[in-house]
Amino acid sequence: MKPNVQIAGAEVALSEFFDGHPVATFAINTRHIIIHWNRACEQLLGWSRADMIGTQNHWLPFYAKQRPLLSDLIVAGEQDIAGHYPGQHQRSPLIPDAWEAEDFFPNIGASGHWLHFTAAPLHDREGKVVGAIETLRDVTERRVAENALRKAHDNLEHVVEKRTAQLADANERLADDIRQLTELNDQLSMAQQQLVQAEKMASIGQLAAGVAHEINNPIGYIFSNVGTLQGYLEQLFEMLAAYQQAEASIGAPGVAQRLGAMRERIDLDFLREDIPALMRESREGIVRVRHIVQDLKDFSRLDAGQDWSMADLHQAIDSTLNIVSNEVKYRADLVKQYGDLPEIECLPLQINQVVLNLVINAAHAIGPERGEITLRTGVADQHTVWLEVEDSGSGIAPEALSRIFDPFFTTKAVGQGTGLGLSLTYGIVQKHGGRIEVDTEVGRGTRFRVLLPIRHTEPAEAGVKEHS
Repeated sequence: MKPNVQIAGAEVALSEFFDGHPVATFAINTRHIIIHWNRACEQLLGWSRADMIGTQNHWLPFYAKQRPLLSDLIVAGEQDIAGHYPGQHQRSPLIPDAWEAEDFFPNIGASGHWLHFTAAPLHDREGKVVGAIETLRDVTERRVAENALRKAHDNLEHVVEKRTAQLADANERLADDIRQLTELNDQLSMAQQQLVQAEKMASIGQLAAGVAHEINNPIGYIFSNVGTLQGYLEQLFEMLAAYQQAEASIGAPGVAQRLGAMRERIDLDFLREDIPALMRESREGIVRVRHIVQDLKDFSRLDAGQDWSMADLHQAIDSTLNIVSNEVKYRADLVKQYGDLPEIECLPLQINQVVLNLVINAAHAIGPERGEITLRTGVADQHTVWLEVEDSGSGIAPEALSRIFDPFFTTKAVGQGTGLGLSLTYGIVQKHGGRIEVDTEVGRGTRFRVLLPIRHTEPAEAGVKEHS
C-alpha cells in the first residue's frame, strides 16, 4: 500500500502545483481520464474541474465531435501524430518527446480564441509513460496582431505594386515628355539659327542699296581711269607709229621737227608719270571692291556649324564697318579709339553680328543733324575685354529701357525695324558668357558696352546693367 500512498501524495502535490500555475494545464492518465484540470484551465475554457476530472471529455471545449488531443496521441503511443493534424502540429524544439500545435477555436469565448498547445508524456521512476500533460496558452492577441500585420503587409505590397505601376507609367510619360522637349529644343535651336540668319538677311537687305552704291563708286572710277588710260595708249601708239616711220629718215630736219612737235602735243613725260598713278588708283579701287564683296559674303554666310576659334576683335569690327559704311557715312562720323587687345576665343561671325547691330542702331538713333559714332575697345581685367559703341543720338526713354532686349520690341516706325537686333545681340553675348552694359540719357545719346571673356567657358547667365 505504500506505493499507492506515495502516488496519492504526489498527485495531491501536483494538483496544488497545477492550481497555482497561471498557464491553463490539464493531465490525463493512460486510460485517457482527466486527473488534473487547474483553475487557469477553468477560466480559459469555461469548464469546471468538477465537470472534467474523472472523465474523458477534455475534447469538449475544442471540437463539436470527439477526437484525440495531443495528450491522447502521446498516451496511445501514436508515432504519426503529424498525420492526424497535417500542417498544424510539430515536435517541440525545447522538450523531448513533446509536441506543439496552434489552432483557432470559434467556440471558446465570445468571438473564438487562438490557442497554442504543448503536450508531453509523464513518466514514472522507471521511465514508463503513466500519462500526459498538456498546456494551453491564449495567443489570440499575437495572432490578431500577426493577421493585422500580414494584412497591412499585403495592403502595403498592393500599394507598393500600385505605386510602382503608377511610377512606371509616370516614368514612361516623363520619358515621352523628355523626348518631346528634346525635339522642341532642337526645333527651337534650329528656329533660333534661322532667326539669326533671317536678321542677317534683313540687315543685308537694308544695306544692299548702300553696298551696291559703295561698289559702284570704285568701279566707276576704275572704268573712268581705264577709259583715260585707253586714250593715253592710243596716243602712245600714234607716237610709236610716227617713230617707226621716222626710223629710215631720222636725220631729215623736217621729220625731227614733226616728232618733236608731237611729243610736246601729247606731253609724253606727263604720260610716263600719270599712267603708273592711274594704275595704282585702279588697283586700290579693285582691292576695295574685293574687300567689300568678301566682307559681305563672310557676313551673310551661315554660321550654325562654326567652331570656337581665336579671333582679332579689331579685324571683326573693321570688317563689319566696311559693310555698314554706306548706312553710317551720311548720318555720322566714325571715330575709332582702339586699345591693345589680345585675341579672344569666340564665334567670329556672331561677334560681327553684334557689332553690326549696335552700329546700325547707333546710326538710326542719330537725328537729322550729322552726329558721331565712337567705337572703343579695351581690357577690363586679365580675363575680360570690352568694346563700346557710343552715339550722340536721341537716347533711350526710361520706359523703353527695360524692354530693349525683348524680342520684336522696337521704337522704330512700322516697316523700319524687326525688333530682333538687340535681342539677338543679347543672346549672342550671353552665349559667349559675357554681358552688356547700357548707359543712356535722353537727348545725350547711348553707350553700349559689351564685355567678353578672353577664353570661352560654359556660359554664365548674362546680365544687363542700366545707368541713367
